[in-house]
Amino acid sequence: MTLETGSRWVGDEPARHRRSLLWALPLLSLCEAAFAHEEPDDGVGFATGLLHPALGFDHFLAMLSVGILSAQIGGRAIWYIPATFVLVMIVGGVLGMNGTPVPSVEMGIAVSVLILGIALATERYLPTWIALGCVGVFGVFHGHAHGTEMPVIADPWLYALGFVTGTAVIHLSGVGIGLGSVRLQRGATLLRVLGVAVAIAGAHLVLSL
Repeated sequence: MTLETGSRWVGDEPARHRRSLLWALPLLSLCEAAFAHEEPDDGVGFATGLLHPALGFDHFLAMLSVGILSAQIGGRAIWYIPATFVLVMIVGGVLGMNGTPVPSVEMGIAVSVLILGIALATERYLPTWIALGCVGVFGVFHGHAHGTEMPVIADPWLYALGFVTGTAVIHLSGVGIGLGSVRLQRGATLLRVLGVAVAIAGAHLVLSL
């Protein structure tokens, strides 16, 4: 009995290994697929450009602030200011893609966060034409950074369409926050506090450079 039992276990050992391998193969294939999706150059295109504005802390704060500021000013500025930023950003993006140098891009982005934060904190005291001028200048810096950071193997048109779409979505989110704050009892105060926080973040970015 002992010998038979032992022989049974010994005889079944190869079969057990085969079954283990069969179970392991699908898991290995899943692992390979997961690592493939983690490659930074995989599937570079619209999705990468779409996420890029949201993943950059400085870009996100600036674009969200542009939307909130346009809502604070009100009227046609709700559409003019974000649209100006997007259009000029496209120009800056083309410059970045073509390798055309723009001086002090990182500093320009950091200063944009600082000034937009101050503008939010002061609420409606910024004239529309000044806001349009500042947003236009800031758009060049942000667009150039997006264009320069485009992965080498990316489809430039899909990537550009992605980051323009992502920027527009963040702008609209800011507009929604700005308009929604009107319904809150202390909405204006909350936006001013948010502006101070953005300005502090911008000052930190400037000093870190």
